[in-house]
Amino acid sequence: MQRRSFLAASATTLGAALGAPSIGRAQGSRVLRFVPDADLALLDPTWVTAYQTRDHAFMVYDTLFGQDQNYTPQPQMLEGYSVENDGLLWKLVLRPGLKFHDGEPVLARDAAASIRRWMKRDVYGQALAAATDEITAPDDRTLFVHLKTKFPLLADALSKTSPMICAVMPARIAEADPTKPITDPVGSGPFVYVADERIAGARVVYKKFEGYVPRNEPAERTAGGKVARFDRIEWTILQDPATASAALQRGEVDWWYTPQADLLPLLKSARGVALRTVVPTGTIATMRFNQTQPPFNNPALRRALLGAITQSDYMTAVNGEDHSRWNDGVGYFCPGTPMASDAGMAALTGPRDLDRVKRDIAASGYKGETVLLMAPQDIASVKALAAVTADILARVGLNLEVASMDWASSIQRRFKQGLPSEGGWSIFQTSWAGTDHINPAGNVFMRGNGHDAAPGWPESPRIEALRTQWLQTEGLEAQKKIAVDLQLQAFQDVPYIPLGQTITPTAHRADLTGMLDGLPIFWNIRRA
Repeated sequence: MQRRSFLAASATTLGAALGAPSIGRAQGSRVLRFVPDADLALLDPTWVTAYQTRDHAFMVYDTLFGQDQNYTPQPQMLEGYSVENDGLLWKLVLRPGLKFHDGEPVLARDAAASIRRWMKRDVYGQALAAATDEITAPDDRTLFVHLKTKFPLLADALSKTSPMICAVMPARIAEADPTKPITDPVGSGPFVYVADERIAGARVVYKKFEGYVPRNEPAERTAGGKVARFDRIEWTILQDPATASAALQRGEVDWWYTPQADLLPLLKSARGVALRTVVPTGTIATMRFNQTQPPFNNPALRRALLGAITQSDYMTAVNGEDHSRWNDGVGYFCPGTPMASDAGMAALTGPRDLDRVKRDIAASGYKGETVLLMAPQDIASVKALAAVTADILARVGLNLEVASMDWASSIQRRFKQGLPSEGGWSIFQTSWAGTDHINPAGNVFMRGNGHDAAPGWPESPRIEALRTQWLQTEGLEAQKKIAVDLQLQAFQDVPYIPLGQTITPTAHRADLTGMLDGLPIFWNIRRA
């Protein structure tokens, strides 16, 4: 047996947005007000890849494994675990005293049901499911994962921080229809979702869960002691960047997660405001196609558009001219990480020639079908990405329709596979944390499994075969070689187009301390 133990807005305006008469600090220092990029569209962490849902999930749910500062999995809800039977049996033992928000104990059968639900929808989970024979719970605290084939990355999979996370929820919720998003918010994490204070488009409220039992180790990213030091967390939805900036400077909000690039110099010099890089790997912008419908069910057309993309145009539109805040020349893996390479990069870095792109589009057989571009207006970065894409598509002669909407509406619409005339879509843009592009296991958009893939639904047997090979390969150098082949194949099949990497600092009141890296984490943070 192998045993491992990882041990410029007014207060009146902002008050209206909050649905409250006052927004000052009078409500007490035990309240933290946070401004996310967009509103919370769905509660189910196994249903949607939106980061707002992921961030909500880490507040409301706990996970069996967390990730430390080095992205290494560590037991979180687990007391410990062992790997037996030549790697084909993983034995997971829950910590004692774990509770759900309704007061019921967290049992092994709840964890088993949660893993099964997650495996049906997450790309990493689907890989684990293919290697799994069964998951059993012989007693209330013990969980057995019986494998058909070795899966050495099981702990990595269960600790992933990219959407969709393996959140532990009651079995009665986890066993509900996985084709429908859950709405019951009962979780296992350090905060409770306060449904009756929810104001769509304005506010999301959480309160400290008094029954949560944190680990004793220091907190690191999503591992260690998740100690809630605020009694109440309020997400304040502010769509106007100037309003968010003014509110932060006045102390009406405490933390603005992604400040707009052109406001950073002002915030840097503002009294009582601090800037900090929480995610050194930044975010990677992506262009995603609906590959179930014309015209982008045609790989030749997708390849033709590669020649029209200039990543620096996108990055400048989002971040401004300061090149220290962004990178171009970005492929299908995060720059500076082991799987990144120059393989096939000439498709994005070679000379740009729109006349040639037009000829390639004509040669692809494009018949003038409508290209509907979803263009959310309430997230500045996504709005800027859409504006650049709209200009490019118009210049190369595609029959373009731009559908302006809010981010939450785009999240809901992206699940529709139909033609634009049927309520569907052709292209949307979004950004992923660079950590989600470190390898093919966690890269949601680098799948070729058709209707089981994330919205866009690309089908590529070759990408799938290479991904499976990577998952089963041990040794970094061997994995790098497969990653090169994967990137070359991606430039052929074009499941999406990388648009560049942004390194964005977060902005917060200077009296906040204990902020952890990786994502918006609300435990450990306190007011000095």
